[in-house]
Formats: sequence, C-alpha cells, structure tokens
Amino acid sequence: MVPLSHLDWPFFGDEHRRFAAALADWAGKEAGQYIDHDDVDRSCRALVRALGDAGWLKAVVPAAYGGLTEKLDVRTICAAREILSWHDSLADFALAMQGLGTASISLYGSDDIKAKYLPPVREGRHIAAFALSEPEAGSDVSALATTATKDGPEHIRLDGLKTWISNGGIADHYVVFARSGEAPGAKGLSAFVVDADTPGLDIAGRIDVIAPHPLATLRFTGCRVPLANRLGGPGEGFKVAMATLDIFRSTVAAAALGMARRAFDEMINRAATRNLFGAPLADLQLTQAAIADSAIDIDAAALLVYRAAWEKDRGAPRITREASMAKAFAPEMAQRVIDRAVQIFGGNGVRSGVKVEALYREIRALRIYEGATEVQKLIVARELLKAREAARRQAAE
Repeated sequence: MVPLSHLDWPFFGDEHRRFAAALADWAGKEAGQYIDHDDVDRSCRALVRALGDAGWLKAVVPAAYGGLTEKLDVRTICAAREILSWHDSLADFALAMQGLGTASISLYGSDDIKAKYLPPVREGRHIAAFALSEPEAGSDVSALATTATKDGPEHIRLDGLKTWISNGGIADHYVVFARSGEAPGAKGLSAFVVDADTPGLDIAGRIDVIAPHPLATLRFTGCRVPLANRLGGPGEGFKVAMATLDIFRSTVAAAALGMARRAFDEMINRAATRNLFGAPLADLQLTQAAIADSAIDIDAAALLVYRAAWEKDRGAPRITREASMAKAFAPEMAQRVIDRAVQIFGGNGVRSGVKVEALYREIRALRIYEGATEVQKLIVARELLKAREAARRQAAE
C-alpha cells in the first residue's frame, strides 16, 4: 500500500490528508483496470475519463470552474502525483497532463477562455496538452522558432514545429508558445490555446520512447487562431510558461518520489523474502546499506518537494529556486533508489513484467522533461547569485 505517513508533517492540512487517503484507496481499487501498456492512447483516454468521473481532476482547476480550491493547490497536486505514480506511471501521466495543459489557462486565461476549456478538462471529457519544446528549443525557451504573426484584426497565424509534446495526437487542445516578435529573445513570445481540430495543425509523427506514453511532433502551417485565445498579453509568453513550470516542476519531483517509494517497497520485500547463502538477503550488510541510503534519499527528496509546494501555496509569488531544487534532486534520487532495487532483485530486476524493471525505464525521462537536471542546477545557482547581488545593492544604499 502506498505510504502516507509523511502527510503528518506540518506542511499539510487535514484537507490534504483526506484527499490523499481517498485517492490512494481509489487508485488501489480502480486505476489498474484502465491501464494497458500495449495501447497507451486508449489507456490515457480511459484514465482521464475515470479520474474525471471520480472527481480527482478537480485538483487541477480552480474552484470557480469546479475545482477543489480557489487557486491551484500545489501540495494537493504533488500528493496526487506521488500516489498515482506509486501505482503506475500512466495514471500519474493522465492527471499531470490535465494540469500542465490547463495551468496556463487557469493563471492567464480570460474568463471566457477559462469557462470554455477548464470544465471539460475537469470532467475528463477533454484531454489537454502543453506545447513548448521544439527541435532546437527545449530548456532554452528563448530559442523558440515557431512564429505567431498577425492575420487580420482578430487572428494570428502559427507556423513551425513543436516536438516531444505529451498527449500529442490525442489532445483536444494545446497551449502553444510562439515567437510573436514584440522584442528579441524571451521577451518576444506569446501563448495561445489551439484546438486540436484547427486547420493547419497536423501531427507530423508519433515518438516512441522506452516508457511509452502519447508523444508526438506537431506541425503548424498557416494555422489560424483567434487573438482571443491568447493567454496573457502580447510578449508575455515566457512569463506564462515560467509561471506554469513554477508549479509543475515541483509535481514532477513528486512523481519521482512516488516511483522511488514503490521501488523501495519492492526492495524491502525482496530483501526480506529472498534467501542467499542460507539467510535472508536483508541480513547482508551491503543490502542494509542500500536500504538505509534509499530511505535517507527518499526523505530528503520529500522535504524538498513539499517545502517548494508549501511555499507556493502560502503565497510566494515565485518559487523558482525551491522548485528547481526539488526537480533537480528528486528524479536523480529516484534513479538511484530504483537502480538499487534492480540490483537487489538480481536477474529478475531486468525481466519484463517485473515492477522494478518498469520503474527503471519510467524514471529516466523525469530527469529530462520540464527542464533537465543540469538546467535546474543552473537556475538554482543563478537565483542564489541574483539574491546575493540584490542584498549587496540593498546594503550599499
């Protein structure tokens, strides 16, 4: 059973504990029946609908549009992702992308845009996606090449490619970031909501990866979008993207935490029941060291994850440093824990169908998407240096 004792920490309220306990119960009984790793498109559609029907997608939209809380509660989303990823990565993916694909709308959309897109996502009737990455622009958002040019008084035209787009090919809408030209670099980007059936938007190809999920390259060719579908003002796309990632980078770390906890549980059970040299594997000091190292890693990651989420929920305008710390540490930690679990399983650890083998494949992408570990380290260092410079200037005044 997914562990929940850390929810007694002071980062959480009773509402978080109730939500987590109910979701853990639902996931243990229900989630598995919707998952077929040989047909991830169908699985994700089924999971999104089931999560919507059960009310869990209320966690990813504001209360004004049927959600749980007045604004997105990052601790709730983190707890949800941790629980679902403990059970299965596709269940986590289904909820996470509903959030990532609408957070920009929740934060910067007009009332009309929110009313149109958020309720069907909350209900699990529509699937959401976030289209930021390009063939030559991922972590460096300022390098985006997709263009948004004026096409009459009320429309823009999108031209370019987006790639590595999760839910690509099955989404009902995409939040798309493009170069609108108000200024050079990051200051010249804008964000738009684009319906999947808009003429000029095509799926240029699906992408196969080691842990399959819906993933595609999108091609925009004269794709005409109403200006009313812009999120924020002209040239505010970078701000929209960073505010969205400020929330969801912490939740990626939470998903990694859930995977690490599952690997740890599998490791403990294997060590306690597998005999080696006439005694349980758990009696060996090297096994005990692996268990201890993993437990320490997991608690350290949990503290970073929920510190970041708590800071955001208590009103911090930006948690760039805290979220990047969590995102840098937790997936790397989970990779170490899962690798130890595979080692303790021995040959069975690399056999298809064994849980730790699946986790070994599934964790790898989390060290890359929504900002690779190396980029998170750069962000942390820059935030600390900026803070030092600000303090120095203040002291000099």
